[in-house]
Amino acid sequence: MSAPPPVAASAPPPVTMSATLAADEELTRRHRAGEQVLFMASGEIGLSVLPELRERLAGAADRNAYGPVTGDVALREAVAGYWGRRGLDADPELVVAGPGSKPLLFALMLAVGGDVVVPVPSWVSYTAQATLAGARPIPVRTPPGEGGVPDPAALREAVARERAAGRDPRCVVVTLPDNPTGTFASPDTLRDLARAARDLDLVVVSDEIYCDLVFDPADRTASPAAFAPERTVVTTGLTKNLALGGWRTGAALLPRGPLGRELHTRLAAVVSQIWSSTAAPVQAAAAYAFGEPPEVVAHVAAARRLHERVVRAVAEHFAAAGAETAPVRATCYLYPDFEPLREHLAGAHGVRGGADLTALLARRYGVGLLPGSAFGEPGHSLRIRAATGRLYGETDAERTAALTAPDPLRLPWIRSRLDRVGEVLADLVRTTSPSSLPRRYPQS
Repeated sequence: MSAPPPVAASAPPPVTMSATLAADEELTRRHRAGEQVLFMASGEIGLSVLPELRERLAGAADRNAYGPVTGDVALREAVAGYWGRRGLDADPELVVAGPGSKPLLFALMLAVGGDVVVPVPSWVSYTAQATLAGARPIPVRTPPGEGGVPDPAALREAVARERAAGRDPRCVVVTLPDNPTGTFASPDTLRDLARAARDLDLVVVSDEIYCDLVFDPADRTASPAAFAPERTVVTTGLTKNLALGGWRTGAALLPRGPLGRELHTRLAAVVSQIWSSTAAPVQAAAAYAFGEPPEVVAHVAAARRLHERVVRAVAEHFAAAGAETAPVRATCYLYPDFEPLREHLAGAHGVRGGADLTALLARRYGVGLLPGSAFGEPGHSLRIRAATGRLYGETDAERTAALTAPDPLRLPWIRSRLDRVGEVLADLVRTTSPSSLPRRYPQS
């Protein structure tokens, strides 16, 4: 009897390096080589750590045991209180902590299973994470001016089409407020999303890590959990509101009821096999932060004001250059569209898509941005994303001054960066050949 033929090894999922991290690493390499660059690609927010949080992290340095898989009780209770103050029904027993909201989102895709609906445009990692989880990402456009949430009518059509083709969409990922657009969906859109999710039996995974960075308090974004509480998982972290990207801490709130309990069991099993538990000293500091004492609330409010002033100043430069910009209502991102300049960019620079445009801006001017294609747009799209969180300074002293200044736009290191953005965009859209702008700007 002959031996069976060998089984060919399956190819690994086709996943590339995160576009934001890859761009940031390239700019960092050039900066270390002595080039003057402008970091506007990364989602890093360049602000210093609140002193009270440093103290609590240091004070918990001797906590070196693993701890509960789903997170320490104090942290889970603090997270539940945080969401309760925002009007959500939060049970500490249904909170799961993790080393950042990013791995939690991936773990949730594994726990829910099936294929994943993602908005277009959307954060660069949703589609990649779905692919890594063995799922099929299903892209659905967002309504005009309402980033982060797939159009509910188009969502219904896409899910029906995919199921008719034998596929298995089980969840939809949304972002409120949105990265990359700096906008967010209306309550009416979220209400329609909730109806669609119920009718289609989808789990809603709502990434709300930017919810504290809505500029106008009266304009606070709603959560899908307010409209479909029985099937919405909400995630957040301290990476954006408190600029603690390097601390890697996040939390997921699961819904009450049978679905939430089932998801909690599966999610706990998944995370137990991936990261076991979140760093205990970080959990101690995070519990304090999620408790929102006055100094934390004041720090977040100051950061929100700083983001608003700087991102809107940058938006003015893009608009002056002729790009279309939607009003930024939250975060430190904007998503200008250079479609009105397509003919000029093609003729003067050979630019025919967002990747061409961002490559030109990086190569010629040392300005790092991301193309819309990184967020799911077609290659010919001339949308790009600009992130302003790295414009606040290079030292703790500069960043602290930016956070506390009555008018941060008057600080010389911020003003020089804003001026540089304006100079580059003006040079880009000149009707004649581009000039040789000096590749430098004042650092302080």
